[in-house]
Amino acid sequence: HFGSATHEAWVYVNGELAGHHKGGFTPFEVPVNELVHAGTNRVTVKLSNLLDQTTLPVGNYTETKDEDGNVIYHVDENFDFFNYAGLHRNVSLVATPTTYIDNISINPDVDLSTQHADVNVLVTASGDFDEIHVEIRDEDDQIVGESNGERNVISLDQVHLWQPLAAYLYSAKVSLLKMGHVVDVYTEPFGIRTVAAQEGKFLINGEPFYFKGFGKHEDTYVNGKGINEAYNVLDINLLKKMGANSFRTSHYPYSEEMMRLCDREGIVVIDETPAVGLMPAFNFDISSAMAGTKQKNPFWYDIATQDAHKQVIREMIDRDKNHACVVVWSIANEPATYLDGSYEYFAPMFELARELDPQKRPCTFVNIMLSTAGNDKCTDLVDILALNRYYGWYVNTGDLKTAAKDQEAELRTWQDLYPDKPIMFTEFGADTIAGMHSAYNEPFSEEYQVNYYKMNAAVFDKINNFVGEQLWNFADFQTKFGIQRIQGNKKGIFTRSREPKAAAIWLSQRWNNIPNFNYKK
Repeated sequence: HFGSATHEAWVYVNGELAGHHKGGFTPFEVPVNELVHAGTNRVTVKLSNLLDQTTLPVGNYTETKDEDGNVIYHVDENFDFFNYAGLHRNVSLVATPTTYIDNISINPDVDLSTQHADVNVLVTASGDFDEIHVEIRDEDDQIVGESNGERNVISLDQVHLWQPLAAYLYSAKVSLLKMGHVVDVYTEPFGIRTVAAQEGKFLINGEPFYFKGFGKHEDTYVNGKGINEAYNVLDINLLKKMGANSFRTSHYPYSEEMMRLCDREGIVVIDETPAVGLMPAFNFDISSAMAGTKQKNPFWYDIATQDAHKQVIREMIDRDKNHACVVVWSIANEPATYLDGSYEYFAPMFELARELDPQKRPCTFVNIMLSTAGNDKCTDLVDILALNRYYGWYVNTGDLKTAAKDQEAELRTWQDLYPDKPIMFTEFGADTIAGMHSAYNEPFSEEYQVNYYKMNAAVFDKINNFVGEQLWNFADFQTKFGIQRIQGNKKGIFTRSREPKAAAIWLSQRWNNIPNFNYKK
């Protein structure tokens, strides 16, 4: 079992090809039964970090030859984070009986008025067995309900709801029996809660929820994107200390360990596919690009990521479907949905996600600044408007007064066009060099970052349907090399080593004074 292998892996056991997987941020398994023998066995993994117009993320791939005629491969990433590659997550040797539990799907149907839940548990299993037995246990490990069969509906009264920052986890213990003996058993933790996007609100357990938090990256010194559970715990502790309650897995599904931690700690998660770079060209010149968004462009007719996109939607939802922390599926980050052909590309993706998710969570994509209100072609597909906006940074740089005016005007237009859809920011931020100060509110200074967030907060609080602020970024992170980035992206409110900038202090004061529920009346 591979937690991930970035971005393409060929797995060999004792020199024989055992399996292959393409896609760098979701797990896969390779059967090795026929290839192992008693004694020492060698597992070899060949990896590729090449990206092109068929992969997610998207890369611009070219080849040249050196003076000896050898092919040199080149990837220009169409996105703004470093293209780390390798075995970033745990690799495990998994043994099961020949009769085993294959999959468990849990979907609680909750009546909030009576505190009653019918917990639907679907079990698939392989092999020779007589019976499937399911027990629901509470946090005291007491059995509160049980049933037999592949499809189970277990009724619970006086249920404890999973709440943001106040998690309660039940567990489903599933056993396969043959002639009265247990031949396989698996326990799946889960939470009971409801989520919905309606009437301009985002509801968790029937109450209007306000997202406070970040876009993040799996990115640390030394480890890069390699799993670091100590940093996961540190990040969640810092998040909670700031009064935040949520983050987005920008721009790929995070590790299974992080998802379990968020379940346990009550952190609300927007779970995102690696569909980043779905635009003609990544650059920082948003102002000039916005002037040309009406031009015809064949991008959506030329791109060949459809198969990879559907695969990762399947793999992400299959892995994360039972996590209470996941409240929204993000189908893509900043695609070029201002161009013709985007709706035809994305409609099947949204249809697939809604078909696969047993809990029918809201779905969205994260809207790029070029896709302004009235210009975007895919908003009808989403349940919640997730906007990335950089007024005061990439647009109106240094001019916060004009930035506030333009940002408020766009948000009011979105609200007028889609009065029933909640709106949130999933990115907004300003690059800030830790320790740089200015008496004149210069961009890149800590003072400018604080004033930038103050400007945004004042606008957010004016918009009735605005339901959340997830800034960019939690911490500075490594990007590809370029003159626009000095040792990576500096939009973090923490440095890469998790030291706070001044904005972290101001935001902590704001967020600790904003309740998780009923902030917007």
